[in-house]
Amino acid sequence: MTAWTNDELTRIEHAEELQMAPSRSDGTPRTPVPIWVVRDGDDLYVRSFRGSAGAWYRAARASHDGRIRSGGVDKDVTLVEVTDPGVNDRIDTAYRTKYGRYGASYVDPMVASRDTTLKLVPR
Repeated sequence: MTAWTNDELTRIEHAEELQMAPSRSDGTPRTPVPIWVVRDGDDLYVRSFRGSAGAWYRAARASHDGRIRSGGVDKDVTLVEVTDPGVNDRIDTAYRTKYGRYGASYVDPMVASRDTTLKLVPR
């Protein structure tokens, strides 16, 4: 696995959304869906607004593989489930900071969905 470049991290961090296309069981990408993305250090994270019921999230958990597009970056990624409470606390803060202007009705579900946190690892 490779690491994100500083340019990729910055471009994706400053983008409003990320297009996520998890892979199907046959390896083909699903139709991309727009989701929010946050940065913590040199890592990028996403969560499902609909919790574990989100269709893209269920596909991502099944395959742990996908393609993202954001801020002019187009990349294949491995999707790693995150269970560390300390990391999730930082991701909660990152969502509130980046997207707080949208209000609690949008941000609170993202914070409540911390059990769907996925780290995007570039390939």
